[in-house]
Amino acid sequence: MSEASEKVLGINQLPLFPLEVVLLPNEILPLHIFEPRYQQMITDIELRRNLFGVAYFDPEGGITARPAEGSVGCVAEVREKSLLPDGRSNIITSGIIRFRILEYIETGTPYLTCTVAFFEDDLENPEELDPIADEVFDLFERIAKAAFKLSGSRGSFPEIPRTDPERLSFLVTAAFNLDDDVKAKLAEMTSTKERLSKLRDILLQAVDKMEENAETVKAAQTNGHSKKNIDY
Repeated sequence: MSEASEKVLGINQLPLFPLEVVLLPNEILPLHIFEPRYQQMITDIELRRNLFGVAYFDPEGGITARPAEGSVGCVAEVREKSLLPDGRSNIITSGIIRFRILEYIETGTPYLTCTVAFFEDDLENPEELDPIADEVFDLFERIAKAAFKLSGSRGSFPEIPRTDPERLSFLVTAAFNLDDDVKAKLAEMTSTKERLSKLRDILLQAVDKMEENAETVKAAQTNGHSKKNIDY
């Protein structure tokens, strides 16, 4: 059993916080809690391992709409909480494990509660996963270095940790600033290989342009001018 699965062992219901963001395992999500119903939720979960569910939600459906049953979300664990005098709070959460919404249940609370089924990626052959994971890591590192140059190369380039393929796939998905719809589709996948393959395609489309732009900026800073246009 994984560490993430152990954190939700015995849980089959979650308070739900619909948001216009996609949360992934190991991703950090800061939140400002100001609505009274979610202020109550944050208080209530103090006795429930400080866990609640985050599900991607498009508010165009109206204020009474909610994520559909069958939707995928991610458990958020409250790591830090700063309570403000008027009852609002600032919290830092971390994604733990994905879940699928089974059904909504009535609990008498002002926030949504649902029964859930937790899931992680399927087990796959490391001999097939490791080569594509290495390729994605190398592409992501190239893009990160290009972005560092574009930002002015202030300080030192941060070390990017090598990790297992599944964790790497979520790290890259979270860090690459993808559209929420794309990010949501990647979160729903249960094949690490498939997710890494999609990420490889996305990174391959971006890496050469990023590196070209970085070199253009570097030349401009060195020479004071450049004939190339920078396309961000």
